[in-house]
Amino acid sequence: MKYLYIGLTIGLVFLFNGLQASAQLGDTDELTSEKDSLQQKVKVAFRSVDENDLLGGVSFIDVDKMTEKAYTSTSLAFVGNLIGGVNGNIWGMDDMLVVVDGMVRDANNVLPTEIDQVSILKGPSAVVLYGSRAAKGVIQITTKRGEIGEPKVQIRVNTGIHVPKSYPKYLGAAEYMSLHNEASVNDGNDPIHSIEDIYWTSTGNNPYRYPDLDMYSSEYLRDYFNQTEAIAEITGGNERVKYYTSTGYAREGSLLKVGNTEDNYTNRLFVRGNIDIDVAEFIKVQADANATFYNLSNAQANWWGNAATLRPDRVAPLIPLDYLEENDIPSWNTINTSNNIIDGKYFLGATQLNPTNPVSDAYAAGTEDFVSRQFQFNTRFDLDLKSLLDGLHMRTKYGIDYAATYSKSFSNEYATFDPQWTNYTGEDMIASVVQYGNDKKATNEVVSNSSYRYTYNVSSQFDYSRTFNNSHNVFGMVVGNIWQRQLSGQYHRLTNVNLGLQASYNYQHKYYLDFSAALPYSTKLPEGNRLGFSPTVTLGWRPVKEDFFDNNVFDELMLTVSGGIISHDMDIVDPNNPENEYYLYKTVLQRGGWYSWADLGGEAATEFQRGNNPDMTFVKRKELNVGLRGAIMNHLLTFNFNYFMGKMDGALARAYSEYPIYFTQVGYPTSSIIPLINYNIDDRTGFDFSMYLNKKVSEVDLTLGVTGTYFETEAAQRDENFQYDYQSRVGRPVNSLWGLENLGFFNDAEDLANSPTQQFGETRLGDIKYKDQNSDGVIDEKDEVYLGRWDTPLRLGLNFTAKWRNFTLFAMADGFFGGKGMKNSDYYWVSGDDKYSEIVRNRWTEATKATATYPRLTTGSGANNFRYSDFWMYDTDRVNLSQVQLTYDLPETVLQGSFVNGVSLYVSGYNLLTISKEREHLEMNVGNAPQTRLFNIGLKGTF
Repeated sequence: MKYLYIGLTIGLVFLFNGLQASAQLGDTDELTSEKDSLQQKVKVAFRSVDENDLLGGVSFIDVDKMTEKAYTSTSLAFVGNLIGGVNGNIWGMDDMLVVVDGMVRDANNVLPTEIDQVSILKGPSAVVLYGSRAAKGVIQITTKRGEIGEPKVQIRVNTGIHVPKSYPKYLGAAEYMSLHNEASVNDGNDPIHSIEDIYWTSTGNNPYRYPDLDMYSSEYLRDYFNQTEAIAEITGGNERVKYYTSTGYAREGSLLKVGNTEDNYTNRLFVRGNIDIDVAEFIKVQADANATFYNLSNAQANWWGNAATLRPDRVAPLIPLDYLEENDIPSWNTINTSNNIIDGKYFLGATQLNPTNPVSDAYAAGTEDFVSRQFQFNTRFDLDLKSLLDGLHMRTKYGIDYAATYSKSFSNEYATFDPQWTNYTGEDMIASVVQYGNDKKATNEVVSNSSYRYTYNVSSQFDYSRTFNNSHNVFGMVVGNIWQRQLSGQYHRLTNVNLGLQASYNYQHKYYLDFSAALPYSTKLPEGNRLGFSPTVTLGWRPVKEDFFDNNVFDELMLTVSGGIISHDMDIVDPNNPENEYYLYKTVLQRGGWYSWADLGGEAATEFQRGNNPDMTFVKRKELNVGLRGAIMNHLLTFNFNYFMGKMDGALARAYSEYPIYFTQVGYPTSSIIPLINYNIDDRTGFDFSMYLNKKVSEVDLTLGVTGTYFETEAAQRDENFQYDYQSRVGRPVNSLWGLENLGFFNDAEDLANSPTQQFGETRLGDIKYKDQNSDGVIDEKDEVYLGRWDTPLRLGLNFTAKWRNFTLFAMADGFFGGKGMKNSDYYWVSGDDKYSEIVRNRWTEATKATATYPRLTTGSGANNFRYSDFWMYDTDRVNLSQVQLTYDLPETVLQGSFVNGVSLYVSGYNLLTISKEREHLEMNVGNAPQTRLFNIGLKGTF
């Protein structure tokens, strides 16, 4: 069946590209051309409404208009900046739902050039009709559709360069070896590296005998890499059929230039087609298709991961053949067996500890391609049932997605050689070589890591919309929708089943009342509790419609109040194993113990791991929000403000305090019949806003936008058994960081002897000293305190547009404030034989103890120093200059008489600047490819 879908998708796509005449009648329903409306239509759940009639926490972005002045390749690039309420999530909730053309899909499979509008549904009344899986907000993407008129072709070409922002800074081999010796001596052991080895390494005279490998050097990395894409859009139609198609190709290179990595690339080929057909006066049909082909080709070398871990003194990857003596026949015979003599000058170096390395892998290990194929198809039927009842419509949608990924690889085995050095002639020479491994080139391509994802969406609804006496506007909807996703390797399908009801009334577009409700169904819950109820109510008032209101100032003003309870199963998960979502209401019983007779295999006990809970039910999002939006002085200033206050009530927990102590077996084997119950409660309050100032100064049109989101979360109820109140999670932010409070370093023996005993491993001078919060003379987990929030409670956005004649300047900046982070990667937490970064230069020693900012070096585990504490914590506050673009539109007079209707040239930059006290840390990636700035030039032509 899936191949039938795939074939149908591709066939429809190419059919759309071949259409030359199509359109649809302009009327007032959802399938009409919205570009000609006096008021902009905004897509909300299962319908469109006029912008002035929006209720209940909804914001939107006209992406089609935005891309005229600010091109981007990411579908949600503008969302966090141009409107309030979104900061990687919606109103501080995780796991928002993405809906594309009414279907649950991925945002990254849609390009901004294909998007007409993005709507953000935030309030309970806005999301309720989508059901349980939409309880934490919805981002709704609407792609472009055809327009009545002659065929119009738009071609866009972009090319640019990615320039790395920064690289991790690691110590060279000689300095590393010296400090590694220091670490060993600190632990009471002998030095690891000889003075002679350190000296000869520092001279750099022979980096092949005394390696000093820098995997971030220009020897292996380019200064930049290219990204290029081309996109063609075709739209047009007549009164019967209209169409929109888009196709494009993008290719991106790589920073690496060593061996086969020089050919690393990523490419994306896509085709999309949307068609609208007026079959008859009362029947309209939509059919959409999309196909995306994505390839990632790499040499089989984990370059960035190894760059963060491979010590600089471990291996010289390439050894010149010149170091072999001409008459050393045995060594030459060994080397000549290799199939991997690089440029005729080098053989692949190795050591016993490192028989392979990333450089050798890049030349000889082979290649691997990651392949992704995604096919989407959806159709919609719209029946005007005015012959039965004026204003009645029936609409039905069906959509399928099929995504498959797999890897193709040629994995080679290869030989490396460990040179045994000598200096008997006064010069370093190779006396002999030791071979590791053998050359064996792969002849068969291996396909592995195959996975698939299949999703289908179905919805059907009856709409009733009428206006009586030019004053009473009535809308009603009954909608049923289901979507289900099957992932390879998973037994249970992710399912959302929902029946929704909406009844709306407004009087003269002045007073509004909306009741929206849903009946979600969940198989995660026990029989009898699988059907939920989600009621919401919204009131709205537009004072500008009142006779007493002074319209000389306000062009628009709308006040809304909305409240509701959304029942959902998104948080019906095992708190100790979030991957486990089903049968959590069931008892878990297993064999256990340690001793038995005969054939029981050492298990002589019966263990209860969980009890039964037939009363388990939905988690409830209970919320009240107030909204105010408007415009003043002929839209000189537009504004939108939303306040929300609510809670997530009923997340699962094992509430030991709610049950007698004998429900749990103390000792071995452990056993408990305490079930998971709806217990945890999280409170959430906050606000979002957006304000736009629009002003024309002489010939310059100026727009300044300021947006923001702020929220607080609090664990309102938890089942806890902390001995000390300062460790209680209740009343603390949900996204809290916990750890020890540091008091600096142990600087002398008396300080060490007189301080509380620290239980995290051996403690010496130069180790971090912690505060004894409970004054019990011991530092342990009981001394951990609240340190801050790891999320970002405040996000601000700033965007600016200046248009003068044919020039348009756009700039966008984002600010993030109030969050904390922990420097806990291997770049900072250095122990054992780890690679050393420059951070260790300011380590503690007897000579530097007055100014040291890093604990003593150790070849042990460093368990005392390297644990969550405020010593490693930092502020994540920052301002990012996200995008700047200058666009020039060729004057129409230049193009008169040609087949070209418009040409735009633009230059743009992305991720240009970060302003932060922790800029170096925030811009640095460890173990991954570096962050980059993108400098782009583009051309758009319309024909």
